[in-house]
Amino acid sequence: MTCQETIALLSDYLDSLCGPDLLRQLEEHLRDCPPCRAYLATFRKTRDLTHAAGRVEMPPEMKTRLRQFLLEQLRTARD
Repeated sequence: MTCQETIALLSDYLDSLCGPDLLRQLEEHLRDCPPCRAYLATFRKTRDLTHAAGRVEMPPEMKTRLRQFLLEQLRTARD
């Protein structure tokens, strides 16, 4: 599983919507990939803060742009 695939599935992962095979693949990747673990921690904290604040969910376009930005940062960090 790639970093990009992992990041695309984090919302489902946190909502426990992944089947057993996908869950195993995600957790295996997260175990071996420090940048994705950091992304997950940031993603989880952001979600928790947003829910706690009772704010409106981030618009889909903004989520897409944020994911793209963070993926670019991951790629840069690995190079």
